[in-house]
Amino acid sequence: MLTHGMADGKPGLSLDDIEYSYYGNRSGSTLESKLNGSMKEMGTPEARLDIIKWVRNGAPETEWEPHFKDTFKQNCVHCHGAISGIPDFSKYEAVKKLAKIDEGASIQTLTRVSHIHLFGISFIFFFVGFIFSFAVGVPKWLKISAIVTPFAFLIVDILSWWLTKWNPNFAWLTLIGGFGYSVAATIMWFISMYQMLILSRNGKIYGNAWETDLK
Repeated sequence: MLTHGMADGKPGLSLDDIEYSYYGNRSGSTLESKLNGSMKEMGTPEARLDIIKWVRNGAPETEWEPHFKDTFKQNCVHCHGAISGIPDFSKYEAVKKLAKIDEGASIQTLTRVSHIHLFGISFIFFFVGFIFSFAVGVPKWLKISAIVTPFAFLIVDILSWWLTKWNPNFAWLTLIGGFGYSVAATIMWFISMYQMLILSRNGKIYGNAWETDLK
């Protein structure tokens, strides 16, 4: 939501947000898409329209020094120039790269975020699933299904980024993957919290859930 929720310039997360983020909005440049989307409120309306017109005109370098260098300095460089890992808009070359047709996330970006999500979120699901494995009163088959489900949907979610980069029609898989693992993890979390914080107070001894499941 926070990363892609304004890619189409509208609040909330939509299918267009996902398509624009991974496949790109190929009717215009990356810079224009950002100025009409997630970066819309970051500068003055006048500066935003001025930059868009310049980009649509091919972002000529002859206009950079006398005019647009100062425009970017006033509206963009406080982040794009001070924060590492994002384009430095104090330099024309960095701006020019983003003035090209918006083709969405790059292969390098997809590789990096796929790696981070596969390992980072998997650890979260591992610990949530491990705690949930001690739940009592849950059928063994249902417990196994609930623990495995988030991992399966995580793979669907990350695979959908690469497929959407190739074809925007696969954007639906991103919504399905994210919704699927969120619901499964939430159910396990609520059951675990209920049994640890509320059910445990009734004084009843339930024994070892693992021993019961292995019988």
